[in-house]
Amino acid sequence: MTVKQIYNLAVELGRKADFRSTKEISNLLKREKDKYNKLSDDDKKFFDEERLTNPYSDTRILYDSGKPVKKVLAGIDAEASEILLADRLGDINLVIGHHPEGKALARLDDVMHLQADVLAQYGVPINVAESLMHVRISEVARGLSPSNHERAVQIAGLLKISLMCTHTIADNMAAIFLRTIIDKAKPEYVSELMKLLKNIPEYQAAMKVGAGPALFAGSEERRCGKIALTEITGGTEGSTEIYERLAHAGIGTIVAMHLSEKHKDAAQKAHINAIVAGHMSSDSIGMNLFLDELEKRGVEIVSCSGLFRVSRVKKTTKK
Repeated sequence: MTVKQIYNLAVELGRKADFRSTKEISNLLKREKDKYNKLSDDDKKFFDEERLTNPYSDTRILYDSGKPVKKVLAGIDAEASEILLADRLGDINLVIGHHPEGKALARLDDVMHLQADVLAQYGVPINVAESLMHVRISEVARGLSPSNHERAVQIAGLLKISLMCTHTIADNMAAIFLRTIIDKAKPEYVSELMKLLKNIPEYQAAMKVGAGPALFAGSEERRCGKIALTEITGGTEGSTEIYERLAHAGIGTIVAMHLSEKHKDAAQKAHINAIVAGHMSSDSIGMNLFLDELEKRGVEIVSCSGLFRVSRVKKTTKK
């Protein structure tokens, strides 16, 4: 496969797993095109045209050496050390990180608008969801401003090792995977939901190193009520004020990748059970589902950088 083919596949899979409808995503891309068409010729020079076909600003090809891809080094982070590792291994054609680098990191805040749509699906009025997310998105944008975005990208270019990141597309895949399992099992009590999560291989791998699912707020003896997946996809943690709004919308339990202390306190104050499934392990679920698609297409996968690699590709034995 080429790097471009892998990138196109990533965007396709991300869109299929998106909580939003095909029509909603198409409308979003149309709005981007309308904005682009209104720009001056000078401003168009600096516009990332990938935004016209890819709704995920944090999923990008960061450097393409032009070499065909037969073997991939994949991890949760793809920074200088991972690229140097790929160079040391010698036969790696592409490094794929989950967390964004380069221009994908610089625009991480842009993808957070997805969270407003997810909150709306759980019953939070869209005007309230967008208002709450606007403040948080601005905070994230300012926080990203001083980062050394291009460090890893420049190293990849010097070593001529292709580099890309697959953030929200993999998080979408993880979110739809977890939602399907939870909707099928219909756990009544928090303890049953915890048990359900702990049966997932990536979380089992995390438990072995002391990083498994944990209950941050509430009690395992309580009933779940309506379960919402928050902070699974949509860039990074949203507003601390969402939990009160979710409680008003009838949500009793949330499942998140991670929660800051402020977010935990806000969930607790709203009387919401808050389960933190795990950051690297939840990221691993989405990455594994994506990497499985590459494996099906004959690409060899080498895992590193916190990725709990679990392949769900059925192996066939030659007779």
